[in-house]
This record gives sequence, C-alpha cells and structure tokens, in this order.
Amino acid sequence: MITLNYRDARPIYEQVRDGLRRLIVSGAVGDGEKLPSVRQLASQLAINPNTIQRAYNELEAEGWIASVPGKGSFAVRGARGTGDERRRELSGRLRETAAELRAMGMPQAEIEALCREEKET
Repeated sequence: MITLNYRDARPIYEQVRDGLRRLIVSGAVGDGEKLPSVRQLASQLAINPNTIQRAYNELEAEGWIASVPGKGSFAVRGARGTGDERRRELSGRLRETAAELRAMGMPQAEIEALCREEKET
C-alpha cells in the first residue's frame, strides 16, 4: 500500500514512485503483475491522474515497470531491482551521501544510526 505524507518535502509524484518501487523490490508486487491503471490509483489516493502518470513514466524510464499499450503497466522486478548493477549503483550513492554528511560535520555514529533506522522501517 502506498501512503502519502503531505508534510514530506518530496513532491507527491516522487512519493508515489518510491512507494511503488518499494512494493516491487519487496515482492509485494510480483514480477509481471499488473499495476492499477493511472485513473484507479489516482482515485484510490485522491490525487490528480497526471501525478500518477508522472510517477509511472519515471518508473518506466528507470526500468521498474513496462507499459503495454491497451493492456496497462506491469512490474518488472528482475530487470533492475535486484541485480548486481543496481546494488553497485545504490551502494555508490550511499557512499557519496555518507561522505557528504561527514563533510558537513555529522558524526559517523549518527550516519550509522540513520542506516539502521531505515533498515527497521
């Protein structure tokens, strides 16, 4: 289930995109499973369909979903979500973020606590 946080600084389409990505990676949405239509999901979340369309477009560009004209959008878990290449990409981004936080004066223990906190959610 996707939940929206209106106090979150991220735009709504990013929250939708990240929520769907999380469902695909976790296996809650299986490989090849049909996603709700843009209108269905917009109705469920009570948001503009253009917002959902933007999230779907980004997910497709990133390789998380595939759209089939006249059929809908489908999860593509194995294409990008679990491979070694994606793991290396995310590890690199995490290292860069940690280095930036250290450069800003954040103690290593606090950075590690953030990682543990995210792991528990």
